[in-house]
Amino acid sequence: MAASPQWHGGSFHNPLPVRNGSLLKMLARYWNRSTHATPDLPLPVCQRRAADFSQPPTSGLRVTWLGHSSALIEIDGKRLLCDPVWGRRVSPVSWLGPTRFFAPPLALEDLPPLDAVLLTHDHYDHLDRETIRLLRDRVPLFVTPLGVGAWLERWGVRPERIIERDWWQSLDLGELVLTATPARHFSGRLLGHLRGNPTLWAGWAIQSPRHRVYICGDSGFFPGFREIGERLGPFDLSLIECGAYDALWPDVHLGPEQAVKAHALVRGGLLLPVHWGTFNLAFHGWTEPVERLLRAAQSSATPLVIPRPGESVDPASPAPPVRWWPERPWRTAQEDPIVSTGGD
Repeated sequence: MAASPQWHGGSFHNPLPVRNGSLLKMLARYWNRSTHATPDLPLPVCQRRAADFSQPPTSGLRVTWLGHSSALIEIDGKRLLCDPVWGRRVSPVSWLGPTRFFAPPLALEDLPPLDAVLLTHDHYDHLDRETIRLLRDRVPLFVTPLGVGAWLERWGVRPERIIERDWWQSLDLGELVLTATPARHFSGRLLGHLRGNPTLWAGWAIQSPRHRVYICGDSGFFPGFREIGERLGPFDLSLIECGAYDALWPDVHLGPEQAVKAHALVRGGLLLPVHWGTFNLAFHGWTEPVERLLRAAQSSATPLVIPRPGESVDPASPAPPVRWWPERPWRTAQEDPIVSTGGD
């Protein structure tokens, strides 16, 4: 960790400063939050079974969105599970914190054999202790940014099953190459926040001789997206975070409009939005990210899929977006712009 260019003064740092609002402003926003922050009706979840994954995808690439940032990626004979969170809450305690909008669409015991679990950072909505404990003896490899592996060891994952990478460092899984990519975010769990960024955060580029997939992880907008596209793109599919944003923290999450811009800069083909529709982690309505994303994608002619939780996507034959979420009030980009600093 100390050898990383991102590490100095005892913690990891972003290339660009990160701006956050004050606690007083946060409390004011809380009292004026959307009254539609959580669903008021059951969601149309696509329930999956082990048999659904018995046959490999015809095109060689298939991605199944399991909610929030959890996704099963099947790519040219390999299976990767990204940021698996099966827990009911994303919180340091079991009795308080954001709860799921729906039960996981695929039971852990129905997961097909995996080649690796891929983690982007150590926040609770991306790294779930109980899920890792249930997977630790079933998965041969856990791939993480620098420092995150220490959490896995603490939870019983054998050290020889953990591989950590800095930004731009790669790992070969047969013909598959995994490369950690820069992101603009932060890290820490519970008391780790007091130390300030004790572990690294990252996105991932997944490359095979036939296909390429980009996982954004959590990130504010920054010029590094262009370099990712130039060095590792183009991508058949990009999984870009589009939810849990606010004008008080514009430098650590993208928001819908900047998600579309990031997708273009990394030279993405099909855009699959993640980090929305599963947990209430901000002050906006739960449907707002996808409503704004739809309009931003339409205005830029960006190919887009919006799967139901549990639904699979084949980028070779994507289905057009079909509204499966209800119509609820939401703020437009003009009413509540999300613009990262230093992102030009």
